[in-house]
Amino acid sequence: MIGDEVVEAAAWISDQLLFPAALEVDAAAEVPAGHLDALAAAGLYGVAGPAGAGGSDLALPVYGRVIEALAGGCLATTFVWLQHHGTVRGVAAAGGAIAERWLAALCAGTVRAGVVQAGPRVRAVEVDGGWELTGASPWVTGWGRVDVINVLARGADGDAEVSLLVDAAPQPGLTVCRQQLVAVNASATVELAFDRVRVPADRLIRVGPLAVGKPAQVLRVHASLALGMIGRCARIVGAGPLDDALEATRAALDAAAEDERPDRVYAARAAVGELAVRAAAATVVHTGSRAVRSDSHAQRLAREATFLLVFGTRPPIRDALVDRLTAEPVVRSTV
Repeated sequence: MIGDEVVEAAAWISDQLLFPAALEVDAAAEVPAGHLDALAAAGLYGVAGPAGAGGSDLALPVYGRVIEALAGGCLATTFVWLQHHGTVRGVAAAGGAIAERWLAALCAGTVRAGVVQAGPRVRAVEVDGGWELTGASPWVTGWGRVDVINVLARGADGDAEVSLLVDAAPQPGLTVCRQQLVAVNASATVELAFDRVRVPADRLIRVGPLAVGKPAQVLRVHASLALGMIGRCARIVGAGPLDDALEATRAALDAAAEDERPDRVYAARAAVGELAVRAAAATVVHTGSRAVRSDSHAQRLAREATFLLVFGTRPPIRDALVDRLTAEPVVRSTV
């Protein structure tokens, strides 16, 4: 599948499976395995993978529309699924034995991955036969629904990033503590603590330079979650200015990601967050008093908008968002 076919498959699953069950999932302890199985059966675990390994290798704008379609159905399910694709890209780029062993299964979704963006909080030390991990990461999504986690740790000297594929299962030295979230709680996000956890040498993906900041494309991908939520709000409220605002905001975000100027990307990402809050508020008002009931999509979307204000942001984005949300409102005379 390529291009429009992939987006159409995601939209169908979103409307027929994910959105009808979104409130039930919102109250659940974890995303249903059947939801993730459906995404795998539709080929959606391979959207970031190369065609030679069974992937679709989608261009960024199309990949973004797939994320939007799914997020408009069930943000928790999409949030778990989204963690997978960085690992696919990393293993594909590594090539060699690790790609030969893991890449096709990752693209097929028979092996599902999460990610530990540990940075300096977790250190990886090379030892006989492999690596040893020590430290903690407060944000690991999909526990119980992923098979492996891609741990991005700091090397022993602090000057390199070490990427390791670790089993997402109980093992000596690994402590798991469940987080409770205001939204997407079914994503089963946990804190992991590593106390000299051993990782075999054949699980090394790469050792390379430290990543500085978040590339524009990563921020664009994260913003797709909010765009999908906004799209669902627009469908609930009805066609009109919200649809126009969504199109304009998406276009500005794509243009910013294209030229990769940090100031433009941060501003565009902040605009997405602000629109998500406005869209959720409009959905609450449109729904009326029923919006405060736990069986209302409006209250779920409002909580998800709050969650997306802080997910995947950085200080310049937060600063821009605060400026936008605290700007002096325009008061129109009623006379």
